Amino acid sequence: MKFYHSKQLNSVPNVTHAFTTRDSGNLAFHVNDNSRHVEINHEKLAKELSYKKETLVHMKQIHSVDVHLVTSEDSFEMPPTCDALITDKKNIPLMVMVADCSALLFFEQDKNVIAVAHAGRAGAFGNIVKNVLESFQTHFESRAENILVSIGASIHVCCYEVGAEIYKEAQKLGLENAIEIRENRYYLDVNTIIKSQLLACGIQEEHIEISKECTSCKRERYFSYRAEKNTGRFAGVIMLK
Repeated sequence: MKFYHSKQLNSVPNVTHAFTTRDSGNLAFHVNDNSRHVEINHEKLAKELSYKKETLVHMKQIHSVDVHLVTSEDSFEMPPTCDALITDKKNIPLMVMVADCSALLFFEQDKNVIAVAHAGRAGAFGNIVKNVLESFQTHFESRAENILVSIGASIHVCCYEVGAEIYKEAQKLGLENAIEIRENRYYLDVNTIIKSQLLACGIQEEHIEISKECTSCKRERYFSYRAEKNTGRFAGVIMLK
């Protein structure tokens, strides 16, 4: 099973994390895959990262900006409907699944709090980042300067073509700097938006790590909805030890 790690999170001794790849298998139950095959992929990943599959909390992701505070009542079998998770509880891995969208892993170094977020165009335009960071402050009195953020492979501006209506929406939101126009076509850079939102919320630039790999360009390594439509999901996982 192949996955890769964040350089900055690798230096944190009390955190386990990984970003999976296509080689890790599909981890989503909603993409017309055999549910037992998906279950086996989760079992393999749990063994590789040394956690119990039953304790993993993933999400029914709906392209919202909703953040769920994880408690002991959450479990693998009962995923909450949201697009971000946050907790300070040990041995409860959090998972975000993607196939072009950006998977964000957060770690707050002072209070030992983790979070994950799913941010595609809707999450970026709606500023899910701000909601996650407000949850850090509201629930755990965390300070932004203590938070590390790692963003996994996602579709990049080279491949993410959008329509004129998305360009107009970006203009209304003051996000037109994240749109490239090439030969009268519009291309969106979601991570440019996310990074600017992180910085605006007080995250230090040196604490932001963004993968340079494009899922559409490297579909042999990652699942890409834009490139394939009917495809699986890879994931970002983080857990406090």
